[in-house]
Amino acid sequence: MILETDRLVLRRFDLCDVDEFAPIMADADVMRFSKSGPWTREQTEQFIKQCQVDYSEARWGYGRLAAIQKSDECLIGFAGLARFDEVDGRPEVEIGYRLHPEFWGMGLGTEAAAASRDHGFRDLGMTRLISLIQPENVASIRVAEKIGMTCEKKIRQWGLDLRVYVISKAAV
Repeated sequence: MILETDRLVLRRFDLCDVDEFAPIMADADVMRFSKSGPWTREQTEQFIKQCQVDYSEARWGYGRLAAIQKSDECLIGFAGLARFDEVDGRPEVEIGYRLHPEFWGMGLGTEAAAASRDHGFRDLGMTRLISLIQPENVASIRVAEKIGMTCEKKIRQWGLDLRVYVISKAAV
């Protein structure tokens, strides 16, 4: 599975991505709003292995994807869809994204999130997508709003105060 934007290719992770991806996920700024904080190389490898399981038709058939900058073929983060069995009492599919700080403020997160949204609605037949965002994460809120998401409610989950941003297929 490959999704493209003007400046990015979003493709399935491969274990050979660990060396390039691990420093991104170990960055304290990237992981500032993560419930787990910065990751070790081993945690990054486990994440990629879980993504590969998620891609299988036996699981979900979709997942988080490596974000590759077209201009230099550099892996700069991830974007994509993840299923949660329970978010405030119901199953949900989330649009998620994380990019290396060097690529913040360039609109790449918005491109990646919009491609993920479109893939979910167009290719996977989803009718609702969410993003779970801490209220202090102003940049992620801005990305969610730029792709048409609105704040539906405030929840407490995984020990975090979160805002549930939502978009329906009908809104696109």
